Amino acid sequence: MQDFFSALYYRLTLQRPLLTGVLVLLFIIGAVYFAQNFELDASADSLVLENDKDLRYYRALHAHYGSDDFLVITYTPHEALFSKPVIDDLKRLRTELKNLADVKSVTSILEVPLIDSPRMNLAQIQAGIRTLEMPDTDLELARQEFTNSPLYRSLLTSPDGRTTALLVYFQQDAEYQSLLKQRDALWEKNLQAALTETELAQIAQLSQRIKHFNTRLQAQVQGNIAQVRTLLQPYREKADIHLGGVPMVAADMIDFIRSDINTFGIGVTLFIVALLALAFQRIRWVLVPLLICTATVITTVGFLGMMEWKVTIVSSNFISLLLIITLSLAVHLIVRHQELHAENPNAQQASMLKETLSSKLAPSYYATITTMVAFASLIISGIRPVIDFGWMMVVGVGFAFALTFLLMPVLLVRFSPGKPVFRHHDITATITASLANLIERFNTPTLIFYLLLIAFSITGISRLTVENRFIDYFKSSTEIYQGMLRIDQQLGGTTSLDVVLEPSQGFLTSRQTAAAPSTTTDEEDAFADLLTDNSNYSQSGGLSGSSYWYNIFQLETVKKVHAYLDALPETGKVLSMATTIDMITQLNDGKEIDNFSLAVMYEKLPPDIKSVLFNPYMSEDGNQVRFSVRVIDSDKNLLRNELLKKIHADLVQKLGLEEQQVHLSGMLVLYNNVLQSLFKSQILTLSAVFLAIMLMLWVLFNSLFLAIIGVIPTVIAASLILGLMGWLSIPLDIMTITIAAITIGIGVDNTIHYIHRFKEEYGVDRNYWATVKRCHRSVGRAIYYTAITITLGFSILALSNFIPTIYFGLFTGLAMLVALVANLTLLPVLLVKLKPLH
Repeated sequence: MQDFFSALYYRLTLQRPLLTGVLVLLFIIGAVYFAQNFELDASADSLVLENDKDLRYYRALHAHYGSDDFLVITYTPHEALFSKPVIDDLKRLRTELKNLADVKSVTSILEVPLIDSPRMNLAQIQAGIRTLEMPDTDLELARQEFTNSPLYRSLLTSPDGRTTALLVYFQQDAEYQSLLKQRDALWEKNLQAALTETELAQIAQLSQRIKHFNTRLQAQVQGNIAQVRTLLQPYREKADIHLGGVPMVAADMIDFIRSDINTFGIGVTLFIVALLALAFQRIRWVLVPLLICTATVITTVGFLGMMEWKVTIVSSNFISLLLIITLSLAVHLIVRHQELHAENPNAQQASMLKETLSSKLAPSYYATITTMVAFASLIISGIRPVIDFGWMMVVGVGFAFALTFLLMPVLLVRFSPGKPVFRHHDITATITASLANLIERFNTPTLIFYLLLIAFSITGISRLTVENRFIDYFKSSTEIYQGMLRIDQQLGGTTSLDVVLEPSQGFLTSRQTAAAPSTTTDEEDAFADLLTDNSNYSQSGGLSGSSYWYNIFQLETVKKVHAYLDALPETGKVLSMATTIDMITQLNDGKEIDNFSLAVMYEKLPPDIKSVLFNPYMSEDGNQVRFSVRVIDSDKNLLRNELLKKIHADLVQKLGLEEQQVHLSGMLVLYNNVLQSLFKSQILTLSAVFLAIMLMLWVLFNSLFLAIIGVIPTVIAASLILGLMGWLSIPLDIMTITIAAITIGIGVDNTIHYIHRFKEEYGVDRNYWATVKRCHRSVGRAIYYTAITITLGFSILALSNFIPTIYFGLFTGLAMLVALVANLTLLPVLLVKLKPLH
């Protein structure tokens, strides 16, 4: 069967190249058609854990209390903020923002209720609210109120009164929100019991519809942000303006992805042209690999478009990786072809191509499989963008192998081989030969050096952490960084944390008992009603009598929790029902409020006031309260996981709440979940790739001993990079956790080519050191070219605006360089010392 497929392959590529070329061309044209569906994604779903329970709770919470998905415009005027010219500018800006088609509302210092400018009481509030725009508002008192108000300070104005914020809310698509709720409800049900086949199919349909909505809404958000930026341009002459918020970060990350794809693609292509021209000095050896690389990228992009797989910030480097991997396959074929031509200058092109393909097909196949396994190991990481990246590269590497071994013979077979290339002063051959002589002379010191390197790596790995700041993902010159920093420093923090308190178990039990069928007589029930204290207002709908939290007793607990959260050094602005009670106390001339007054006030307050003071912080039945906390993400001492553990523990142990009463949510929790999963993901991916590659090397070389020797150089390279990150205090992130697995997967490719050639050369004279020297002069050159290609190719990723991508490029490039050196020094020493071929 194998002979049949081999004969068919050589017949199609060497005897029927035109037919094969046409079929491949038609395939590529089909890919071009589907490439128009190629899309990018920077939504929240693209940066979270797969099936994260906290994500579903977060969505449910914000569906009830309102989303933090708004655009923040920080405005620091050159004149005094509360001067009339600046207020007039703010009015014009607000009006222009509201006139944008997709803007639902704008919240600013202009229209929020004021109670101290001058002082108003409850009766006056019920008659009508005062705002900054009204003629009877005292601007100096307003400035004092905004800079001292428990509600507005560090929310709408900075503590120094120089900076204000405009919060822009965009229209929400009702159908999209409905789809999210339906999907979340099914996921929630799946936590309790297995879903039926019908429900699983429904989840798939909902996810598909949500994916289509994301594409449209993403383009809409980008358009909205672009409109806002254009609108703000004239105002930048009078004020320092920065943008922040989830919509702006998502829009700018899409721009980063698009820029990275273009930059990396162009940069790597130019690099490939220069490298091929310098290394092989023939136009055919530039054009043919370039055509193969281009075909691979087009085919992969078309496949992604057909499957509707979107590219995220993590996978934005997939084009450059494909170019690098495809080129490395082509280089091995070119070097082998040139060797054969130099040995037999009169050989026919077809015979040399057949010999080239037959000698390189097996090692290239296994090298491709190991690379695919390395990327496939990312699928078990549990992190959505990393999973997608893994799948994309598995498919792309498969296309790279197929197109290289199809197009290389098809494009060359009709051309004359020309004159052979004799390299009398080949720098590469000189370098590899020198390394062979060096390790022959110092083979024992070589082993000692690598043992020290292993010790250095292990110590560094023990120092690895996952704590990193989201703001550090971006260069300081980007608006994301500048906006987040301004909001952190002046407006109470950027990262949201919701602390949600439920009723006690005793209250819930009493409610269930009360809901059970009564066993008393009507006379007994009537007597019990007479004994009920009417002052709690419960019989006429008073919330203070029927709810768990909205009464003077439990609100004291709320105040204590609020004070605790506000005192934490990591937190900025804290808002809750404690803030509301402070404001109500001011309306009541500073007098304490009793339960009856609380209930009446809740019923009588105007809707505008209630929407600001009550709705964001308490459920309608008063049985759930929410603390809206902003965390200072730019704080260098921020340790998210420790902070979340401390808050939960302190609320239970120090403030006396029950375990089941306390829930933590928000972007801080979701991001922390991703970070805390990184160690587990790193272990899972490394274990998977190590075991899979060991098994394949065992099958390829028919020797477990050789397989173990083969993985050692690249494992050392991967370990060294992780250790170096630990020593440099660079934490793991969603990009750098992929380095080790990719290093092993790609680095072992050269190991396979070396050992495969070593086994062939060893049969010539059965002399180990002579075999090493011949391998270094032949396959060593190809390994050198491909490794340098990969190293320099990865270094181009340093041009990204996304810091994790820069780290990924630089450290993976360094790992490839270390793997090259290890394959040309440690690997041959191990082969000679351990003598696995005897």
